[in-house]
Amino acid sequence: MTSHCDRASKSSRLEQAREYEERFSGNIRQDERPVFHLPARIGWMNDPNGFSFYGGRYHLFYQYYPYDSKWGRMHWGHAASDDMLHWDFLPCALAPGEDYDNGLGCFSGSAVALPDGRHMLMYTGVSDAGQREDGTRTQHQVQCLAFGDGVDYEKYAGNPVIDGSQLPEGLSTEHFRDPKLWQEDDGTYACVIGALDKEANLGRILRFTSQDGLAWSFAGILAENDGSTGAMWECPDTFELDGKQVLLVSPQDMIAEGNEFMSGNGTLCLVGHIDERTGALVPETRHAIDYGIDFYATQTLLAPDGRRIMVAWMQNWDTISMADHKSWFGMMTLPRELSVRDGRLYQRPIRELDALRHDRVAYEGIKFGGELALEGISGRMADIQLTVRRADDEPYQEFAMWFAEGDGFHSSLRFSPDEQILKINRKHSGLRRAVVYHRKCDVTNYDGTLRLRVILDRFSVEVFVGDGEQTLSMTIPTNPSADAITFFAEGKVVMDIEKYDLSDVGVVPVESDC
Repeated sequence: MTSHCDRASKSSRLEQAREYEERFSGNIRQDERPVFHLPARIGWMNDPNGFSFYGGRYHLFYQYYPYDSKWGRMHWGHAASDDMLHWDFLPCALAPGEDYDNGLGCFSGSAVALPDGRHMLMYTGVSDAGQREDGTRTQHQVQCLAFGDGVDYEKYAGNPVIDGSQLPEGLSTEHFRDPKLWQEDDGTYACVIGALDKEANLGRILRFTSQDGLAWSFAGILAENDGSTGAMWECPDTFELDGKQVLLVSPQDMIAEGNEFMSGNGTLCLVGHIDERTGALVPETRHAIDYGIDFYATQTLLAPDGRRIMVAWMQNWDTISMADHKSWFGMMTLPRELSVRDGRLYQRPIRELDALRHDRVAYEGIKFGGELALEGISGRMADIQLTVRRADDEPYQEFAMWFAEGDGFHSSLRFSPDEQILKINRKHSGLRRAVVYHRKCDVTNYDGTLRLRVILDRFSVEVFVGDGEQTLSMTIPTNPSADAITFFAEGKVVMDIEKYDLSDVGVVPVESDC
């Protein structure tokens, strides 16, 4: 029997998604959403797409399946913001329906503002390519364009603009996705796309160029996975920053190297320079982008004021079993300002967050051992900065911070000065399944003082170590009413702490005219 979706015309599939989200997303209360992180309007969210500045506002699209809080045929959800903290939901921007995206849908991509005033989206279309000998289905992935005005988008009649015929020999048309698009200073266009070597089963990052954004040519290989970091490399993004060329990718099936790359499906930052002869990236350093549990699929934009700002999906494919108890699933990280120092990517919360801070509570020189609770230090929407050092030149064995604490639940940070390792843990946060609950990182610049900035927002925590040389991101399932914060030291420590509440202003849906 043919389903309604199969019978629907191509244009009405987008209308159907818009009508559905308009009808049902309003049933989600504001206190069931994060305050200053972008969540799915309804249903499922994964990778950020089309992070761009257009029409005087920041736009962020995302992989989206509105009809269930589990992954389905991919659409593009859409939101816009003046400050990257308070987001207005806009109507669904893309839905599958054309021959080139009518399989698994409209996969990840990016966006630029065109000189003629239009907003150009570039995305991966996924179509069904038949059945393998083992009975599983195979697919084709191609790159497509859509043009719009910040609300409504129309797919380009000449799609696909990049397909398998433009791939170097030996690369897979089944794994060829996630174009990151930008405009060069001379007005031409370029993009990087993730691809897979079929024989080696290793990722390649390909460069393409275009004079007009419509006709594209293969320009070379930017980077190749040598087998040391996973298999397929997804969601590439490359840019020059502080005199270095940076490549961000999300590798699949990584093997840990000490405390690096522990997430399996995680993130990789390569910092280096471009070989002027070949156009390839010559890596000088490599490290994970984030060391927490929930972080994948980064995307950046260059803000009008020159800042390079990054956002990521605050989830992990190994923990998505937490999705089955909500009418929405998935949210983005706090946008982060990037810099490069000594071959390392540094991240800080966007400075716009400072405008949300109020009701400061601060303590200096608190000396303690054992357990400590401080008056005024609590909350689930908070910005907390603390420093910890040993007391009276006596070593201590461990420092811990418990947060989202109450009714028998808590999540924690633990630091061992001897090992110089920081651990994040949500084992006792109320998880109902045996999913990943802890991660750790080396504190690389430890000088005897631990410096942390901890950002809490109802269902998440993001930890910035030192000046942002490491970050750890994690979602928290604990009911937001559990808001106590407690500190613990084995041995004696001295702690300074400054805590702000963050304004409780939620995402406000806007009415569409669909």
